[in-house]
Amino acid sequence: MAGIHVVTDSASDLPAELADAYGIGVVPLTIRFGDEELVDRVELPAKAFWDRVVSGGPLPETAAPAPGAFEQAFLEAAAAGADGVLCITLSAGVSATYQSATTAAAATRHSVPVAVVDSRTLTMGTGLLALAAADMAGDGQPLDTIVGALEEMKQRTHVYGILDTLDFLHRGGRIGGAARLLGSMLSIKPVVEVRDGVVAVESKQRTRGRSLEYAAHKAAELGPLERVAVVSALADDIDGLLQAVRAVTCHHDLVVGELGPVVGTHAGPGTVGLCLVQAVRR
Repeated sequence: MAGIHVVTDSASDLPAELADAYGIGVVPLTIRFGDEELVDRVELPAKAFWDRVVSGGPLPETAAPAPGAFEQAFLEAAAAGADGVLCITLSAGVSATYQSATTAAAATRHSVPVAVVDSRTLTMGTGLLALAAADMAGDGQPLDTIVGALEEMKQRTHVYGILDTLDFLHRGGRIGGAARLLGSMLSIKPVVEVRDGVVAVESKQRTRGRSLEYAAHKAAELGPLERVAVVSALADDIDGLLQAVRAVTCHHDLVVGELGPVVGTHAGPGTVGLCLVQAVRR
C-alpha cells in the first residue's frame, strides 16, 4: 500500500462498495439506544437502525469514535506500507470526531505521517471529499498537495437536506426550538444546509414535493458539478430528484446511497440529502 492511504468516518455515508473499491478506510461512530451501544456499520446496519427508529422505543444518540479507533486505522495503514495517511472527518462543528482523529494522529506520528482534515460538512459531502482524495492519492500526489486541494474543494462543497420534520434536529440540539416550533405549526417541509460547519435552515417549503423540486433547482443552479451524491432514509419519492440531478453536467458519476445511522439520528426518517461539489469555474 505504498502512497497515501485515505481514512474517513462512518458519518460520511460512503457506500461500502465504493469505500472498498477506492481502498478507503472507514472508522465507525457509535449509536446508543438507551444503555445499549452499537458500532455503526459493524453491529448496526442502516436498515436495522431505521427499523428500530420507526418501531418506537428509546431514541438514538451518537458518540464519536475514541482516539484508539483512529490509531488502529492509522497503524494498520502504516503496517501495510502507506507513506502517509489522510483522514477526513465530519464537521467539528457538530461532533468530537475530528478531535479524536487529531489526538490519534499525534499519538501515531512516529509511525506514519497523518494529516487530518475537518470536512466542515456531513454525510456524502464528506464522502465526496474522501473519493476525491483517493483519486489524488491514486495519481501519486503527496500528502500536502492533497490536503491543499481538499481545503480548496471544501469551499465548493454543498450539502442540502430535505426533512420531514425539524423535531429530530431539535431533540439532538442541532437547531433551535423557535425554528422547530415554527416548522411544526405551519406544517413546513424545511430544506436545511450545512453552513460554516453547522446545520441551518436554508429554505421553508410548503410541501414535500416543493422541497424536492427546490433541491433539484439548487443542483442545476450550482452546476456544472465535479461530484454529486444523493442519499436518503426511507424515502420512496426521489426518482424525480435523481432524474433532475443526472441532467446536470458532472465530471463523475452520480453516487446514490443510504443515509446512515449517524446523520440519520439527527435528521430522521424521510430525509433526502443532496451533496455536491461544484466544478471549478474557468
